Amino acid sequence: MKKTCLTIALAFILMLSFQANAQLLRGNRQFTKADTLRGMLTPLRTCYDINYYHLDVKIDIDNQSVSGSNLFAFTATQDFNKLQFDLFENLKVERVEYKGKSVPFTREANAVFVTFPSTLKKGSKDNFTVFYSGKPRVAKNPPWDGGFIFEKDKSGNPFVSVACQGLGASVWWPNKDHQSDEVDSMLISVSAPKDLDIIANGRLRSIKPQKDGYKQANWFVSNPINNYNVAFYIGKYAHWTDTYDGEKGKLSLDFWSLKEDSAKARPHWDADVKTMLKAFEYWFGPYPWYKDGYKLVQAPHLGMEHQSAVAYGNEFKKGYRGGDLSRTGHGLSWDYIIVHESGHEWFGNNITSKDIADMWVHEGFTDYSETLFVDYTQGKKAGNEYVIGLRRGIGNRSPIIGPYNVNQEGSQDMYNKGSNIIHTIRQLVDNDEKFRQILRGLGSTFYHQTVTTKQIEDYIAQKSGLKLDKVFDQYLRYSKIPTLEYKISDGKLAYRWVTDVKDFDMPVKVSLKADTYSLIYPTNEWKSIAVDPSVNNDNFKAEQNFYINIKKAE
Repeated sequence: MKKTCLTIALAFILMLSFQANAQLLRGNRQFTKADTLRGMLTPLRTCYDINYYHLDVKIDIDNQSVSGSNLFAFTATQDFNKLQFDLFENLKVERVEYKGKSVPFTREANAVFVTFPSTLKKGSKDNFTVFYSGKPRVAKNPPWDGGFIFEKDKSGNPFVSVACQGLGASVWWPNKDHQSDEVDSMLISVSAPKDLDIIANGRLRSIKPQKDGYKQANWFVSNPINNYNVAFYIGKYAHWTDTYDGEKGKLSLDFWSLKEDSAKARPHWDADVKTMLKAFEYWFGPYPWYKDGYKLVQAPHLGMEHQSAVAYGNEFKKGYRGGDLSRTGHGLSWDYIIVHESGHEWFGNNITSKDIADMWVHEGFTDYSETLFVDYTQGKKAGNEYVIGLRRGIGNRSPIIGPYNVNQEGSQDMYNKGSNIIHTIRQLVDNDEKFRQILRGLGSTFYHQTVTTKQIEDYIAQKSGLKLDKVFDQYLRYSKIPTLEYKISDGKLAYRWVTDVKDFDMPVKVSLKADTYSLIYPTNEWKSIAVDPSVNNDNFKAEQNFYINIKKAE
């Protein structure tokens, strides 16, 4: 029997209520219905597929407020007459306009429900426009605690932007705020005082004078883009251009720094950007946004991966704010924010997780892009040392995959632990050219797509020819990493894995002979193998590139 979208929605409402009361986050936080409305794909969201947005917004810097509209152009995926979009409740929906007339809507928390005058048929293309206004949330600690950033440059000029990953783009503009549905293209129109420069994603189409001393900059994004990547930058900027001869031809490069910083920005940025592009195209395949170009834009916060308009705030220092997160010295010869945030153009922007619970796909691979950059520029030994050095920042207190359907990411270990998981899989593949082709294949197979963790797991397993399901389970879905338990007696090494996952059977390289590593195949059951007399309980080691614990049995 066929069910209408509304009928299915009623069933989901009951489920929402149950989840709001029953699902607990690690720790003491209890999820609410608002979390589920934000994080779950209900029929009121899946009934339409977003094709195009036209965001037209005016930024009132003095009053720290916004006003404007967003056009939603969509395709109906089934018959429906009601849908959900998202906008934080501190912002007012002035009206929702459909075919020139206002249509009714209701709100619950940050979700807005629109009812249309008649049923929209499956396969039909249609649109509506949301008009809104208000004072958006101001970020307390951007980009981690997101929202609008109202700062000033050293000369006292406005320096304004936004960062909202995780929090959600609906913190400042109305949209279907779920990572699974990326709009195919988008026009971003931002109005600000006419004496300021306005930069956004994509390519600039026009600048138009507006009333009351404002101007409107119209930037068009011709590729799919996720909502959280949509951004603007307002300030007194210097602008220069260049090109990069890449795998798909000439890639336009645009650099926007504050005018007062341009003298130091230009040589600093020029030193790393082309090298970064060359390294990442080698490892990951072509830059994913040739149509929209590459921009590096100075921002009033540390940095973010805003697609084709990467936010930069590392104060023109090498390393991470002048330091090396790996403490090896290998991170001090390049700018961390340029490399890391640009790495997200491949993982996070090109390949985007459907649910933020799988954000390790963004952060783990991008964190590993730093290692691959070091590998490309300083050699494999340096790359290995860099990623091993990052382990000091791993807590292993909770899984790096978060709870699904409530807009909640997993542990911050998704960065350094995520990269060490990938590095461990690289050891299992044991063929760097094959490993490189797997990375490039991810970029081409899931080009401009949203994905699940399982899709990434299955692809790597298939292309590597390895059985990796238990490896991924242990590292991604449990807090602890595998422990290799061992004991040496009478020339024999006894060994086994201690893991949460049953029948865990990942191979690992160990020192069966002093300073020489050989592959063994532990399981959860004790096994034994002969060892050289030079190896004993005190000097037995596992090869460091495998991210595991090792423990002598009592």
